[in-house]
Amino acid sequence: MNYLSAENISKSFGDKWLFKDLTLGLSRGDKMALIGANGTGKTTLMTILAGVTPLDKGSVSVRKDIRVGYLEQAPDFDGQLPVLEVLFSGNNPVAKAVKEYEEALLSGDDKRFAAAIEKVDSLQAWDFEARVKEILGKLGIPDVTVKIGTMSGGQRKRVALAKVLIESPDLLILDEPTNHLDLSMVEWLENYLNTQNTTLLLVTHDRYFLDTVCNVIVELDNGSLYTYKGNYAYFLEKKAEREAIEASEVDKARNLYRKELDWIRRQPKARGTKAKYRVDAFEDTKEKASQRKFDNQIELNVKSARLGSKIVELHSVGKRFGNRTVVNNFLYTFKKGDRIGIVGKNGAGKSTLLNMITGELRPDNGQVVRGDTVQFGYYKQTDLEYKDGQRVVDWVKDVAEVIRLGTGQTVTASQYLNAFLFPPHKQGTLIEKLSGGEKRRLQLLRILMAEPNFLILDEPTNDLDITTLNILEEFLMNFPGCLIIVSHDRYFLDRLVDHLFVFEDSGNIRDFPGNYTDYRNFLAENNDPKNDAKTQATTASAKSETPAAPTKRKLSYKEQKELESLEHEMAALEKQKAIFIEKLNGGSGSHEELTQWAKEIEQLNAKMEEKEMRWLELSEMG
Repeated sequence: MNYLSAENISKSFGDKWLFKDLTLGLSRGDKMALIGANGTGKTTLMTILAGVTPLDKGSVSVRKDIRVGYLEQAPDFDGQLPVLEVLFSGNNPVAKAVKEYEEALLSGDDKRFAAAIEKVDSLQAWDFEARVKEILGKLGIPDVTVKIGTMSGGQRKRVALAKVLIESPDLLILDEPTNHLDLSMVEWLENYLNTQNTTLLLVTHDRYFLDTVCNVIVELDNGSLYTYKGNYAYFLEKKAEREAIEASEVDKARNLYRKELDWIRRQPKARGTKAKYRVDAFEDTKEKASQRKFDNQIELNVKSARLGSKIVELHSVGKRFGNRTVVNNFLYTFKKGDRIGIVGKNGAGKSTLLNMITGELRPDNGQVVRGDTVQFGYYKQTDLEYKDGQRVVDWVKDVAEVIRLGTGQTVTASQYLNAFLFPPHKQGTLIEKLSGGEKRRLQLLRILMAEPNFLILDEPTNDLDITTLNILEEFLMNFPGCLIIVSHDRYFLDRLVDHLFVFEDSGNIRDFPGNYTDYRNFLAENNDPKNDAKTQATTASAKSETPAAPTKRKLSYKEQKELESLEHEMAALEKQKAIFIEKLNGGSGSHEELTQWAKEIEQLNAKMEEKEMRWLELSEMG
């Protein structure tokens, strides 16, 4: 059953087409993810499909008997309305009955409360009311009397998500639903969407979320849509195959173009009357041969200032706001190469700890000692600051026209922008015309230009596309200084951090050795998420005192990359060996060729044996 159909839709801004003649279909039960680079038009396409933005060409149709719920990227509500009014502003009679029940409960009017109960009873809405309570509790919205205008942007986004889920539409259209959720909320939402009989269309950069929730991946790339029936892992495999085929087709078109260009030049008079089909085919070949994929795999290698032996020491620091303790006597000494993830519920005090580390906030007790050589790079959840009418390249040149890399080389501001996925044609764009993700990328670029040796990234993955995340991860894996990451992106944390600061109740912070998946496994094994740090430390100590089962050390990032590289190299050698074996078995070569092929196989065997030994060594270490 087809729920949504888009036929030949096109959208332009001024004289520039964002995309043309796109066709998309969504069937009942599909859980479809729309992915693509920042600035390609994902949000615009979503607003068109949701009926918010008019299109220039084509048509969008939604099945008449279904209800559609839409979560926009930046929800806009009347700031004077309380949360309750926003949550139940739809026309669903069950939702209206539950809203009246909540209002009656708060009013203290017994008659009104009795009438509300009777109404809920008549509609058999108690299950609905219980589901509302679950959604509000899991998304951290305990007080429905608060006015929307007093809430942060992240809180408003969670209210908007709760509203959409409460309405329980047949088709959910969600733009970045995991932004501003903490890790427990992301995991709950993932489970909720997996267990609900809902058809889903969403934009997200969360790769674990994509892999476990979605069964269809649609990529918006260079104005075209590519559909993959499978999860994110399947998409990666098939995309690589598609790009290899496209690269081969472009190479063939370029070779043909050179031949046809010679024919065109030799017959200028004949073009008007002869072989018109060939002239038309030449234009098609020219267009195909002119295709150029922007290389988004440029390696970031930004210079960092030298870091001394004393970095940052936290001597039993504490912070309270009123009667609430958000950081309780936390003690830690940062070491070179520390790679720490910070996890905890929204409002637990994560940003408070970061601000005390950098000196933007004084602790109520204890002391923060910072080394003289420490240079912080602090990426916050704040809007990008720029002048009206300022262009991307000029904004970067305001800081420096030449940037030093970690290799000692220098690059121009334009080359530096290129590495951050701002190709030359994008560098003259007005900043106000950039997408949210592109502005976030610029903000990160500016911080790295200052050559920090202690990077603090507060939710760096919000609004960034997957391509940017992959490049950022590669850079951070080789970053030589200290790194602290606050993120709800589990894949990002797992790949980059060695241990965690876990915010628990009453401002207590657990220093956990391992990444986020290690921590979740630890909780599952102990069946108690509230086990204190002392229990965990005792367990770790007991393990370390058992000589029969020494703890394997983790591979370094360099060794991990070597292990991954070895797997590819071994596969390539195997293919080469198979080619020479096939030649030998063919029996068509001369005596000299047969001898040479046998020699090549012998050399390949030696190389493979050497690489296999190193692979086994690294595998056992990991």
